[in-house]
Amino acid sequence: MKNVLRKLVPDTTALLLRLLLGGIFVYHGSNKLVTFQEQLPYFPDLIGIGAKTSFVLVIFAELVCGALVALGLFTRLSVIPIVFTMAIAFFIAHANDPFAQKELAFIFLLLSIVVFASGSGKYSIDQFIFKKS
Repeated sequence: MKNVLRKLVPDTTALLLRLLLGGIFVYHGSNKLVTFQEQLPYFPDLIGIGAKTSFVLVIFAELVCGALVALGLFTRLSVIPIVFTMAIAFFIAHANDPFAQKELAFIFLLLSIVVFASGSGKYSIDQFIFKKS
């Protein structure tokens, strides 16, 4: 029984983390996409590539990459844009804010790094496609 739990817990934890993180980002990205025209005038150009381009890249990271992370498809590659988005949110967009205001970006950044480090786990499309024989 101990051996079963020892194998089940890490893979189940990876699945739950991926579903939680990916689902949250899909939710936020879909909200940004639906309200694109309303939010665009208020979205800042933080890294010098234009506000519209930045906003589109944030939506891509949150919606598309979030869905891929939740599915466990190209997980490590898909989480990289999320890491960049959260790093920019924490270190640049909220640089002068008190920690309480940027705390969520920090948590998402750390969780994204954990997903990158741990990979998709056994219960993922990555495992099905790239299964080592």
